[in-house]
Amino acid sequence: MADNASDPDLRHHGDAELRDTATAIRHDFAVNVRLPAPPRWLRDRLAAGLDTLAAYPDARPATATVAARHGRAPDEVLLTSGAAEAFVLLARALRPRRALVVHPQFTEPEAALRAAGHQVERHVLTGDFTLDPDAVPADADLVLLGNPTNPTSVLHPAHAIKRLRKPGRTVVVDEAFMDAVPGEPETLAGHPDIVVIRSLTKTWGLAGLRVGYLLGPRDLMRALKDAQPLWSVSTLGLVAVQATCEPAAVAEAETLAKQADQDRDYLLSRLAELPDLSIPAASRAPFVLVRTPRAAAVRDHLRAQGIAVRRGDTFPGLGSEWLRIAVRDRAATDLLVDRWPAADRLSRS
Repeated sequence: MADNASDPDLRHHGDAELRDTATAIRHDFAVNVRLPAPPRWLRDRLAAGLDTLAAYPDARPATATVAARHGRAPDEVLLTSGAAEAFVLLARALRPRRALVVHPQFTEPEAALRAAGHQVERHVLTGDFTLDPDAVPADADLVLLGNPTNPTSVLHPAHAIKRLRKPGRTVVVDEAFMDAVPGEPETLAGHPDIVVIRSLTKTWGLAGLRVGYLLGPRDLMRALKDAQPLWSVSTLGLVAVQATCEPAAVAEAETLAKQADQDRDYLLSRLAELPDLSIPAASRAPFVLVRTPRAAAVRDHLRAQGIAVRRGDTFPGLGSEWLRIAVRDRAATDLLVDRWPAADRLSRS
C-alpha cells in the first residue's frame, strides 16, 4: 500500500520531547538510547584517546575491527558519523528511478532522499506492521526499511527481506537496533548484496559522539566513501567503534540485549493493565508502540509531571493515537504506569 497523502514532520525525533517543554523532564521514555552514559571501560578508552587528538583520524584499525566482527572484508565497510550520515551518503551517491521507503519507520532515510532531490514513495504497512515482500512494487529500484523497525518494534524475518532482492534493485536495511535483539537472529550484516546500516549510539550511550557504519558491496562502499567528507568520523569516534566491536564488547552487548528483553516483557505486562490501550505489533526492540484514543492528552499530562514519551504522529502511516515508549528498568516502568491512569482520567474530562 503506497501513501503520499500525509505530510508529517520528518525531522521530529525523540530528543525534541525532552527540549520542547516548560517542565524539566526527569524520566525519559522518548529517546531510544539505552544507557544514560557509556560504561566506565568505554569512557576510559575514550579518555586515553585524548592524547592522540593532534593527529588526523586513521579509520583503518576500526574498519578492520568492524569487518572482523561481521565476517566482511574491510573494503565492504564504511564508518560514518552515526547512521544519519549513512542515509545522507546513500541519497547523494545513488540515482534511483523509483525510491521506496517502507513505513512506519525512522524518518531520516526519507528526509535525506528528499533533501537530495529524489522523489520518494511510501510503502505503508498496517495491521501488525509485518512486511509482505510481494506487495512491494516490482519496479522500485531502491527499497529502505528498518529491522527491527523504529517505531513499530517489529523484527522482520531475514528470509522475507532477502525476497526483496532483484536485479537492478538496492535493498538497504537499517539495523540500528539489531544488537538489542539477543543473538541477532535476523541480521543481514553478512549478506554480500544487501546494504546494512548499524549504529553504536543506542546500546552504548554514545548519541552525542555520532558513530555508526555501513556494510555492503565494495563498489557501493567506494562510491559512498567518495561522497563522504574527509575525516568524517573523529578520532574519539574511531576509538568508540573499535572498542565496541571487539569480542568482549559484543558479548557485553548480548548481555544488555537479554536484559532489555526482560525489561520489555515487564513493560508489556504493565501496559496491559492500562485501559483503552492496545499494542498491535509483536515487540522485539527496546521500545514499544502503543495506541490509545487519548494519546495526545496522556502525553501532555505526563510531560507536566516530568515524564516524556514519544509522539507517533510524525511517523508516516501513524497518527495522533500512537505513542512510542522506550524500554527502561522495572522501577522506571512502574513509575510510568502508575502515573498513566491519572493522565488517562484527565484526558476523559
